[in-house]
Amino acid sequence: MSPSSTAEQAASTQQVRRSNARRVLEAMWASSPVTAAELMRATGLTRATVLAICKDLEQQGWIAEAPDARPSGARTIGRPALHYVFRADAGHVVGVDAGQHRISAVVADLRGAEVGRAEHVSADPEGEDPRRRRAEILAAVDAALAEADVSAEGVRAMVLGIPAPVDAAGRSPVGHRDYWRRMNPDLATLGADRGWTPVVENDANLAALAELDAEADAERDGGRDGGLDGGGTGRRRRAEESFAALLSGERFGAGLVLSGELFRQPHGGVGEMGFLTLVDGVGRSHGLGWIARELAREGLEAGRGSGPEGRLLGGRGPEEVRAEHVLAAAAAGEALAAEIVEELGERLARICAVLGGLLDLDRVVVSGAVAGALGDVVVAARRRLPALLDDPRLEIEASTLGGSSVRRGAVHLAVRQVQAAAPAHDAA
Repeated sequence: MSPSSTAEQAASTQQVRRSNARRVLEAMWASSPVTAAELMRATGLTRATVLAICKDLEQQGWIAEAPDARPSGARTIGRPALHYVFRADAGHVVGVDAGQHRISAVVADLRGAEVGRAEHVSADPEGEDPRRRRAEILAAVDAALAEADVSAEGVRAMVLGIPAPVDAAGRSPVGHRDYWRRMNPDLATLGADRGWTPVVENDANLAALAELDAEADAERDGGRDGGLDGGGTGRRRRAEESFAALLSGERFGAGLVLSGELFRQPHGGVGEMGFLTLVDGVGRSHGLGWIARELAREGLEAGRGSGPEGRLLGGRGPEEVRAEHVLAAAAAGEALAAEIVEELGERLARICAVLGGLLDLDRVVVSGAVAGALGDVVVAARRRLPALLDDPRLEIEASTLGGSSVRRGAVHLAVRQVQAAAPAHDAA
C-alpha cells in the first residue's frame, strides 16, 4: 500500500471515530444517565465501540460514570449495568442580548441552564462611540461571568444578539443613518484577546430560535420519561410549522422559521421590517411598545386621559408614560388606553396579514419584553385578521418567554456551536 493510500485510510478511520463519538455524545447531551445498551440502540454502534468511546469521552471530561440509577430497593441478578451521564459543567456558554438601550448577558452550562446573569443600561444608546458600546457589552459579560464564578477560559462559545441584520461573517450593512453599523461595531472580534470568537446574530432570529427551543423543551417534558426514548409527536409537529417571531418593542423585526428551520439568506436581511413604511394602516417600522408610548403621549398632551377615568395614564406626565402603563390602563377600562389598544391591534393584524399571506405562515408569535402584556392587543388583531386575509387560518399569539427570548436564543445557538465542535479530538 502506498504512503498516500495509508494516509488516506488513517484519515478516513479518524473521521469515522470522530463521527461515532459525536453520535454518542449527542445521544447523551439532553438525556438522563444511560447505559451502554441504551446508547447502542440510539446510535446503532456495537457494544465494544460504545464502551471505547465512553472511556475516551470520560477522559476528555465530557461524560462521567453515574451512580447506580436503579430505584431504591430494586434488585437485579448479577452486576448492575454501568451508567454514564453527560457533564453539563464541562464548559460554559455566553448569550448576550445587546439591545440599543439595555444589554443583558447570561452564562449557561452546556445544557443551557442559566448560572449567571447581568444587565447594563447603555449610556450611549445611539452607539455614537463604537469603543464605548464594545466596552459596555464586555462589562455585562464580565459581570455575568463573575456571578457564575466562571473564568474567561471556561467560555466555549458566545453569541451576541443585536438589532441589525448580520451576514455570515458577522458584519452589518450601513443601513438607514448608519444605525445598523453603530449597533454592530465589529462585534465579531469582541473578546479576541481572551480567545473568544463570538457569533453575531440578528436579535429577531434569536427570538425565533428561542421559540423553537421552548417547543423542544415542551416535547421533552411531555413525552420523555428518562433515557433516550422520546414522544410528544403533537408538539413536534408544532415545532415543524412555519412561523414568525415578531419582536415588538422599540422596532419591529421578524425571525422566520419555515418548516421548522430558521430561514436565512447570505446578507442576513431576512425579516427586516423597513417595508412597513409602505403598508397602509401601519406606515412605520416602530414596534408596538414605541407606538403605544407615543400615542399615549400625544393623547395626554392634547388634554385627553385626565380625570377619574384616566387615573393610570392621566396621573403621569407625557414623558413618564411607558407601554406597560398604557396596557395596564386599557385593562382597567380607561378610554384613551383602550383606543390605543384597538389601534395597536389594527396595526398588528395588518403586519400579520402581510407576513402570513406572503410566506404562508401557520402563526405569528409576538415576542419581546412587552409581549406578556399584549393579550388585549392580540385579541384585537385576531378580530381584524379575517377581513384582511382570504385564508384567515393564521394564528396570532403572544410569546410566553417575555424579555428573555433573545438571550435564550443566544444561549441555544451557543450550545449548538459547542455541539458542532465536540468532541475536542478523536475518540477511540
